Amino acid sequence: MASGSGNSGLRVVVVGATGNVGTAVVEALGEDPAVDSVLGLARRVPRWSPPKTRWAGVDIARVPEEALVDHFRGADAVIHLAWLFQPTHEPVITWRTNVLGSTRVFDAVVRAGVGTLVHASSVGAYSPGPKDRAVDEGWPTHGWPDAAYCREKAYLERVLDSLERDHPDLRVVRMRPGFIFQHGSAPQQRRLFAGPLVPHTLVRPGTVPAVPDIPGLRFQVLHARDAAEAYRLAVVRPVRGAFNLAAEPVVDPRLLSELLRARRVPLAAGPVRLALSAFWRLHLVPASPHLFEAVLRLPLMDTRRAREELGWSPRYSSREALGEFLAGLRARTGLPTPPLAPRLPGGRAQEVMTGVGRRP
Repeated sequence: MASGSGNSGLRVVVVGATGNVGTAVVEALGEDPAVDSVLGLARRVPRWSPPKTRWAGVDIARVPEEALVDHFRGADAVIHLAWLFQPTHEPVITWRTNVLGSTRVFDAVVRAGVGTLVHASSVGAYSPGPKDRAVDEGWPTHGWPDAAYCREKAYLERVLDSLERDHPDLRVVRMRPGFIFQHGSAPQQRRLFAGPLVPHTLVRPGTVPAVPDIPGLRFQVLHARDAAEAYRLAVVRPVRGAFNLAAEPVVDPRLLSELLRARRVPLAAGPVRLALSAFWRLHLVPASPHLFEAVLRLPLMDTRRAREELGWSPRYSSREALGEFLAGLRARTGLPTPPLAPRLPGGRAQEVMTGVGRRP
């Protein structure tokens, strides 16, 4: 496949290239001899200089579509990863970036004549489903309506349905991964989901007194490098459609208790739901309790299609991915991009002062 720039290799644009998945995708593309160049778009341009990569500052919630078209023109593929998790207390703000911004990206891909769009969907797009068996990519994608994250991911599935119908020559790939972890993303994920009041020492093995054994608490994860490999394969191989991505084994209270060396305590979902809701409303944690509800309802995914058609298989087990994440929380090292910085200016005090879950 020839690059739109006239070179022998592929030109790839990565939207949202400085986050947990984006950093791993940029590295994976830079190591692929089939890729000639990578343009990373992000709200804040990093000082990090990975191979074959140049940067441009772009906020998809505000940038004119014409500017996106200029960035995309001549590219062989656009990988769309940009996503705003916070502020959970102001869903209109996340909607503007995640839904309206993504739609702007999709329209610019068409206008620029890009041949391939690879979009970061999620297990969160799926409707409630079983926990005792795995579902394939044909499972309904209506999300869990209470959770903004799931609503937004599901809405974009419908936008992509229309895009595929109206532009059959555009190769659209939808990645539906489980929850993605790596060592360097741990400080950011602590800020996004746990907040400033959770001490780093709490995640040391043996210091957590108990893991709640909640019915339905079964979910899937994978390492960021494995997710990145799937995105790379989607660029270089002529595949279409949706792909479930997850590592084995399924994460449940037993696995969590083993990682944390904690005992399991049977607990109904109701008290946990009430506690999380109270903490969230008091701005003590940034993660919405609705996301907890979604985790208890989202189905387990069958990854057979990714393995057979994409040629993908995870190198890291779910235990290894979570182990890296916990080690990253303790080490607080982060990565050299603004979202993944180990510590933000002002530290945890600034997180509290700006309102937990109230600011992006």
